[in-house]
Amino acid sequence: MPTFSLFATSPPLLSAALAAASPQPALPPSITPISFSLAAAQDAAPPADAQQGPVQDEIEAEGEADSEEGNEIIIEGSYGPPSTDPAEQINAESYRITQALDQAFVEPLAYAYRDGLPEPIRDGLGNVVKNLGEPSNALNFLLQGKVGKAFETLGRLAINSTIGVGGLFDVAGKPAIDLPYRRNGFANTAGFYGVGPGPYLYLPVTGATSLRDIIGNTLDQFLLPVAVGAPFNRFEYGATYFVVNGLDQRLEFDAELAEIRATDDPYGVRRDTYLLRRQREIAALKGEVVAEPEAEDAEPADDLPPPLSNLSLPERVQLTASGTPVER
Repeated sequence: MPTFSLFATSPPLLSAALAAASPQPALPPSITPISFSLAAAQDAAPPADAQQGPVQDEIEAEGEADSEEGNEIIIEGSYGPPSTDPAEQINAESYRITQALDQAFVEPLAYAYRDGLPEPIRDGLGNVVKNLGEPSNALNFLLQGKVGKAFETLGRLAINSTIGVGGLFDVAGKPAIDLPYRRNGFANTAGFYGVGPGPYLYLPVTGATSLRDIIGNTLDQFLLPVAVGAPFNRFEYGATYFVVNGLDQRLEFDAELAEIRATDDPYGVRRDTYLLRRQREIAALKGEVVAEPEAEDAEPADDLPPPLSNLSLPERVQLTASGTPVER
């Protein structure tokens, strides 16, 4: 009768005996057992500092140099209306409405005034308007310390008011006397003493102006009515002066306005043209030095801008406003 013998053994020894007793499958000759140990790979890896060879050092050096040189793209700009035109949206809308009214009413009226009246009569009316402005011109020359020009303006007023039949004829401007007309005003005097133009304005009736100029022009027009009185304080005088002066100025700037309308940004060009012209007029009163043109026999520089006469109005405004020297 068979008997069983029991003996005690440890679990590791039992596991080894069972593994030896069980048959092992044969491996194909083309397959080789491979063992992999992550711990062994980590132990065999070189330190982090040793991995940075010359190439890695060079790449990092170039990156640091690029950062130091500031290769980032930085975009700078401003948002909103320019500082000289804080009410740009209102002024632009006023400009649009005024131009529509000008093309519908003012321009045809100005052309009818030009073509319907004989030139001597039209020039006579313009001379009367200029003569009425001579007291303001003379006073402001005196306020600016230009005594000689003030007396010349008073001489024009006396000659044209008497010999010129109330200013119908500009006798003082003839070559025999040679007293040219010089426009001046309280706005120029304010600018002469350093008062800035203030915000740009485009008013439906006045057109392009500034806060300084609208105040100065108002003082100019009130000088005779307040200082002299009748007949300059009557409505008939004010209405006639306004109509004739407005039509003369509309015809004077007709070509310039047509050129401005043909630009991509008529409002902006009109504003910049006006502000630039006023800046030059104030500078002329102060006697600021203007750069002399180069000698005719001098060789032109390669980067010399084109002559001013060859440029369009927006290009002239852009060059002169930026201070770029322009060949005249």
